[in-house]
Amino acid sequence: MDDVAPVVLVTGATGYVGGRLVPRLLATGARVRVLARDPARLAGRAWLPSVDVVAGDVLHPETLPAGLAGVDVAYYLVHSMRGGPDFERRDAEAAAAFGRAARAAGVARIVYLGGLGDAATELSHHLRSRQECGAALASAGVPVTEFRAGVIVGSGSVSFEMVRYLTERLPAMVCPRWVSTRAQPIAIRDVLSYLVAALEVPESAGRVVELGGADVLTYGGMMQGYAAVRGLRRWLQTVPVLTPRLSSYWVHLITPIPADIARPLIDGLRNEVIVRDGGVARRLFPGIEPLGYAEAVRLALARLKASAVETSWSDALAASRADRDVVTLTQREGMTLERREILVAATPDATHRTVCGLGGARGWPAMGWAWRLRGALDRLVGGVGMRRGRRHPDELRAGDALDFWRVEAVEPPTLLRLRAEMKVPGEAWLEFETRPEGAGTRLVQTALFAPKGLWGHVYWTLLYPFHALIFGRMVRRLARTAEARVPAPAAA
Repeated sequence: MDDVAPVVLVTGATGYVGGRLVPRLLATGARVRVLARDPARLAGRAWLPSVDVVAGDVLHPETLPAGLAGVDVAYYLVHSMRGGPDFERRDAEAAAAFGRAARAAGVARIVYLGGLGDAATELSHHLRSRQECGAALASAGVPVTEFRAGVIVGSGSVSFEMVRYLTERLPAMVCPRWVSTRAQPIAIRDVLSYLVAALEVPESAGRVVELGGADVLTYGGMMQGYAAVRGLRRWLQTVPVLTPRLSSYWVHLITPIPADIARPLIDGLRNEVIVRDGGVARRLFPGIEPLGYAEAVRLALARLKASAVETSWSDALAASRADRDVVTLTQREGMTLERREILVAATPDATHRTVCGLGGARGWPAMGWAWRLRGALDRLVGGVGMRRGRRHPDELRAGDALDFWRVEAVEPPTLLRLRAEMKVPGEAWLEFETRPEGAGTRLVQTALFAPKGLWGHVYWTLLYPFHALIFGRMVRRLARTAEARVPAPAAA
């Protein structure tokens, strides 16, 4: 590229790959523009102030010229997750319209992420559609760099989440024949590296570049490989009677992935998605060495920590308690989050100081006997229990012991995050955020749990009613305590 920073358009920025690509493009110095059908869905992204957001929809060609004006390179990361009638036709028409609009705007190149699969075989509808979209983009004459990838390994990737949830929750699985199909999974970080590097490799224009990780595995091997990284033992038995429809209902039952998304994914699992010509990627991008599957899984699991979770998967439960107390139960990236929010008639500082006074000699503000019982049970099984107390009655700093918690982060007056050190089948955190709202504060209390294996899920399910009762009372009592810190108005 020239010395002047290129103008880069990213479509699909609300999706899994696009949302991670934008900050990496910004890091290169590119001037990034985002095309979004609903710009409001981008709210809260850390990179939002650094990009130009334009409303546009690839299904409505008349909305595209504004987004493409002055663009050097456009990333096309749009495809239908769900099936439904005519989705192939709609996707192809949208891609062709985007290609025509890009040509009219003088765009130099389109970078597209499609799907692996041998076109000479009977591809599933979705895999065939992904490749047809690549051809449709190029039909207008703008050079296209078409990357093709199979299973992307990363926290939040739908295909990886299906492997994660099935492996975590089922010690023994009766599996359809597709578990014997070969795939070449690739880490999301490697996919993003290729997408970003394409900016500096104009020679990739007009080429199909097949992407895969260092290992070729069956889908059963991927589940066993995931289990090995997690320290789990899993038993798989293949049977010939499970159709894609039945399998999708099973995935719907066991995981948070809905059947209408799971079915096209499973339908595509009958096709091998392996790299047949890896020389193109090696010649064009010699500096990228894709990771093996086990390392890719380890990196994905590294996001199983409270500070890395983006809480926007799908709400499993959303209900309100009066006007001041809202609870949301969410699953995201293998973690369950129970969030409670309440408006407090006190300053963020007073609310944060109240939260930081938890535990130790003061105890816990709701059902203290239950906390003490939990500590005693933890001691019986060799855990730390509640004996450690706290270093200071009012102050906390990162690394402090707090009963059977450890202070992972404290940022006055906005955040306190505690990590559980009691014995649990997984990892657990308790987080408090204090946000100014009107004349008061919104206190957000979040319990986070990353279960390990089936017992972790059983543990959460059995204890959830008690957690709901205790945590619900706790957030309300914290609010009342903080409000009591507010000095009474002076007498006239």
